[in-house]
Amino acid sequence: MNPISGPPYTLPAGKRLTFRILLTTLLGLSLTLAAVGYTLLLSWQLEGGGAAINEAGSLRMRSYRLAMELEHQQVASKIVQELDDFNRILNDLQTGDAKRPLFLPASQPVREQMQLVQKEWQQHVEVNARKVLSETDLQNKQAMLNLYAKELPVFVESINKLVSLVEVELTEKTTWLRLCQTALIFMSLAASIALLYLLYLWIVGPVTRMQAGIASMSKDDLSVRLPIETEDEFGVLAQAFNQMADHVQSVHRTLEERVAEKTARLQEQNHEVSTLYEIAGFLAGPHAIEELCRGFLQRIMQRMEADGGTVRILDNLSDNLHITVHEGISEKMIEEEHCIKTDDCLCGAATHQGIIIVRDFRKMDQQRRYRCQEEGFFSLAVFQILAREQVIGSFSLHFSKERNISSEERRLLETLGKNLGVAIENQRLIAREKEFAVSNERNLLAQGLHDSIAQGLNFLNLQVQMLEDSLSRNDVEEIKDIAPLLRAGVQESYEDVRELLLNFRTRLQDSNLESEMRNVVAKFQRQTGIHGQIEFVGNGAPLAPEQQLQVLFILQEALSNVRKHAQAGEVSIRVKNERDFSLTVTDNGEGFNMDKVHEKGEAHVGLRIMQERADRLAAKFHIASQPGEGTTIALELLRQERLVA
Repeated sequence: MNPISGPPYTLPAGKRLTFRILLTTLLGLSLTLAAVGYTLLLSWQLEGGGAAINEAGSLRMRSYRLAMELEHQQVASKIVQELDDFNRILNDLQTGDAKRPLFLPASQPVREQMQLVQKEWQQHVEVNARKVLSETDLQNKQAMLNLYAKELPVFVESINKLVSLVEVELTEKTTWLRLCQTALIFMSLAASIALLYLLYLWIVGPVTRMQAGIASMSKDDLSVRLPIETEDEFGVLAQAFNQMADHVQSVHRTLEERVAEKTARLQEQNHEVSTLYEIAGFLAGPHAIEELCRGFLQRIMQRMEADGGTVRILDNLSDNLHITVHEGISEKMIEEEHCIKTDDCLCGAATHQGIIIVRDFRKMDQQRRYRCQEEGFFSLAVFQILAREQVIGSFSLHFSKERNISSEERRLLETLGKNLGVAIENQRLIAREKEFAVSNERNLLAQGLHDSIAQGLNFLNLQVQMLEDSLSRNDVEEIKDIAPLLRAGVQESYEDVRELLLNFRTRLQDSNLESEMRNVVAKFQRQTGIHGQIEFVGNGAPLAPEQQLQVLFILQEALSNVRKHAQAGEVSIRVKNERDFSLTVTDNGEGFNMDKVHEKGEAHVGLRIMQERADRLAAKFHIASQPGEGTTIALELLRQERLVA
């Protein structure tokens, strides 16, 4: 049976467990928020009513204080300020202030009593107080003061009644607040119990049943099935579990066969991987091309149990296919096929057509000659050898019995053919690189010989001609002048030869550039008597050996130029090795005119050789010099051009 397949289950929104949980949560949250909001409203009203009681109670004190100030004839401005504060408080009580908060209860008795208090203040108490304040006659002023004192108890009694009414309202609200808080507690307990029950009913129960079913199945009870009691996600999950159990039960019947099949396939894959790893490791080694091909063929024949095999390399210029190595093939067949055209046989045709597999030569065209069949082989498999997507040859496997090449084996042999091609191409590139390196070094050697020794020999040839002329004229004085020049020319040529031989024999010991450079400077001092000092700065990573050798050659050539041309008394070398690498050689010699050097072009050998070596490093090379001011040679190798040592 195949695994469960088909469209995914889709449930209506009303039957989804997530919808019920969300609805229950929203309902409980709404009730909770409503209860909390109502308790907050009651608390806010109680706070505002308490502030109103305080303000109303302060009116009584202010009334008596106003009477005392009028009686003691206080400053008029102070009394006017007191009257304004009184009006402000009455106005706050009337209109309320939500920010503080401060407001009176909205009941009708409280509002009517507040209006009565405000009316008595405006029509009696405030009027009498202002008359007392404005009256100048003492007798009338006393009469008005007596009237104010007479009406004051009535006004204070109205305030007391207002405070009493507010307190009654606040007492009722306090009772409601406590009832709401108690109800909220019981509602929370009820909601918690209901939530626990619903969680058990909707989640815990189905999960427990699912866990029990899984536990039974883990004990090899494949007959276990879950009851489908709901139409929500757990119902769908129970249905899927039952279908999975049906599938597992059916698969279990053929499990041994499937395990054996998978095991055999896994062993085959492991064998392929080990073969690929072994041959790839061999091909990665430093072997000659013939050795690579022979080791490759032997391992492939052993892996495929072949009775014979060949590896042929293609010559693209002549379209010939040459047998490089062979195993299990007679010398007669090798003699006939050691060099064939690509269309002469199946091994050659594979270079154009791709893989060629012959299971039975008897089923092939009997009008055509097949040398493999004449050798007694029954089956044949030929694969291309590829390098950079280009065919460079083919390899063949010959079987004495019928042999079927599976798709996995075909894929393996194709991959190994590419690996062999890459290995052959790498060996060719290595050989070309060595040839190129030797050619470059020979070119530099030839340049050095031509541009130094040849010039010295030319000078000696000229002096010899002059000597012959002097001898013919028997000019002894001129001969005495020419002889030292000949000796000096021979000595200089000898020193040039020794220096060239020394430079081209130079090799780094243990990749220690610093010690080799110090040795070069010390040898330069011994040979020339010129004082030289070298300074190393930085602790960067060492250069790659090939880069270190080029830097050493540039230093030797720079010191050679100092010896030949600078007539210096001191040379300073500074090596800075950080992320970038730089070499600076400075002498205090005669210097030269850079414009004249540029006019000579390539005639100045030493500078050109240093420039070529700097180009090999992909480094910047700079020369600064002025007549009488010495010369500075600078080499800078940037971090992106450095090779890892």
